[in-house]
Amino acid sequence: MKKWILLGRSCTPEGRTISLYEHDGSYSIRVDSVDLMSTRQHVSEEKLAELACSRLKIQPAARVLVGGLGMGFTLNAALALLAPEARVTVAEILPCIVAWNRNPAYPFAGDAMNDPRVTVLEQDVVETIANSPTAFDSIVLDVDNGPAALTAEGNSRLYGEAGLRLIRAALKPSGCAAFWSAAPNAPFEKLFARCGFTVEVHRWRSHRLFIGVAREL
Repeated sequence: MKKWILLGRSCTPEGRTISLYEHDGSYSIRVDSVDLMSTRQHVSEEKLAELACSRLKIQPAARVLVGGLGMGFTLNAALALLAPEARVTVAEILPCIVAWNRNPAYPFAGDAMNDPRVTVLEQDVVETIANSPTAFDSIVLDVDNGPAALTAEGNSRLYGEAGLRLIRAALKPSGCAAFWSAAPNAPFEKLFARCGFTVEVHRWRSHRLFIGVAREL
């Protein structure tokens, strides 16, 4: 039986170990030896982008923020739906994730990152959101395992009231925010609504995709 091969390793801002592994053509990114994402399972990431961006197909100048690059599945799915004049900003806090995606040896998001519609920022997505009032038609957030299953403590800011209100302020009128979650989370759904969104919960297998359309406060 083939073993998992370690291809790269770095540290998160919290001091945790993040690693890239390969096994028989499949790739996995792990935090402290726990799988965070894999090329074997990525359909839910694509569904999240589809739900957030499908309504933007006919909007030529749409602006989209993708929080978390991962292995590029969310970014690729968003680009497939958007017009040539659209613009996509990707905020990724970990330089190693950006480097692994740019490495042509790995089948991740190198081509997507070279798309002229795409700008990649190596920064915390919270910083990007805070500095972008009424900037985006859609914000797609796949930065962790959800509101209650965090692998990076800093990501908790996105799921609290202050973070959700920042997201609301970064959206254009009737803009859309989308969150991926590993499990149901009724308190987050209620908080999401209280912060100025009309909320939809879409189920994909055991996962939850939270979609919020901004409404007047």
